[in-house]
Amino acid sequence: MSVTLADAKRMIEAGEKKAAEIGQPMNIAVADAGGNIVAHVRMDGAWIGSIDISQKKAYTSRAFDITTKDLAEHSQSGNQFFGIHASNNGKIMIFAGGVPLKKEGQVVGAVGVSGGSGEQDHTVAEAAATAF
Repeated sequence: MSVTLADAKRMIEAGEKKAAEIGQPMNIAVADAGGNIVAHVRMDGAWIGSIDISQKKAYTSRAFDITTKDLAEHSQSGNQFFGIHASNNGKIMIFAGGVPLKKEGQVVGAVGVSGGSGEQDHTVAEAAATAF
């Protein structure tokens, strides 16, 4: 059980719609159960620096089966996951915008969004995940 290309396209379309609604172009990446990118889109005007960030948010959310927003809270100084961003050869991204995808109670992939504020990224990622 994983994320298909058809799933990824549907989620990206939903994410693009939400990004357009809030007026913020985004990079949207969808990863499969192994954390591998199934599809990615960079909307016109979205930052090129956020391509890598969106893909790493998707990977991070799948690798730890948690939203990157929640992981960010747990990784602050003094908290249980402080320093986690230095693990996995630099692939861990602890900014809001990564959301795990579940099917029948199991995490089967994730979506990662980058290009706006953390709140905007998370909002667009949730919209994309809802389309799953």
